[in-house]
Amino acid sequence: MKKIISFLLVAVLALGALLSLSACGSSAITIAIPNDTTNEARALLLLEANGIITLKEGAGITATIRDIESNPKGIEFKEVEAAQLPNMLKDVDYAVINSNFAIAAGINPVESSLAMEGSASAYSNILAVKEGKENAPEIKALVAALQSKAVADFITATYAGAVVSVVENPGDGYDASIDYAALAGKTVSVAASPAPHAEILAIAKDILAKKDITLKIVEYTDYVQPNNVVESGELDANYFQHVPYLDDFNAQNKTHIVSVLPVHVEPLGIYGGKQSNLDALK
Repeated sequence: MKKIISFLLVAVLALGALLSLSACGSSAITIAIPNDTTNEARALLLLEANGIITLKEGAGITATIRDIESNPKGIEFKEVEAAQLPNMLKDVDYAVINSNFAIAAGINPVESSLAMEGSASAYSNILAVKEGKENAPEIKALVAALQSKAVADFITATYAGAVVSVVENPGDGYDASIDYAALAGKTVSVAASPAPHAEILAIAKDILAKKDITLKIVEYTDYVQPNNVVESGELDANYFQHVPYLDDFNAQNKTHIVSVLPVHVEPLGIYGGKQSNLDALK
């Protein structure tokens, strides 16, 4: 009887060891991606472009992890609020992060990303207002300031490719059709992400100040409140999102916000967490 018990004990221990080894050997590669509709799709398209996954035919800017057709590495995806992705890096193998949140976390996208989007003009970050305010003189003055050479040069010099201006034929920052004297003393308020949006707006603020117009920049770290405060009329405009996200937000929330100017593109990047290169995905 003792021999049988001993045999069974050894067998159980051996099985436990085998299961432990199997579990260690089969641990999945983890990739954190944005959980909002358009940026999740954007992240998946970037992973597909790098040969890491394959999406179902026709999956586009609304793709989700349910649209993954082929996942040869058995990647485990963690859907996370975009702003929290830099904080997730230590806990995952990789994360796909928007440049603005990488910059805000002290990560240089050009130096640190393992792969980045190419041309992504469909995702140009925009100045947006509530429908009906597009032609308000103070909004047109802000548009002209953001279309300036000073802003375009600041983007190029400051972000070195991590943020790219999409303004064509930048000017001096002023609109000849506007009566700036009538706007003197007026305040224009804009909701913005801290980086790079608020930093870019600071250049526009200096341009407007020369015409005695005050630009009030209110910073937000989420993707919901900037649209809510513009819809409610609490603030005049916002600068933090791209059109695909705005279209989805309007549809989901019955809001009436429109784009008045594409300003820049922030290429999405794949960043290493526990991994220092893409070898684990090859």
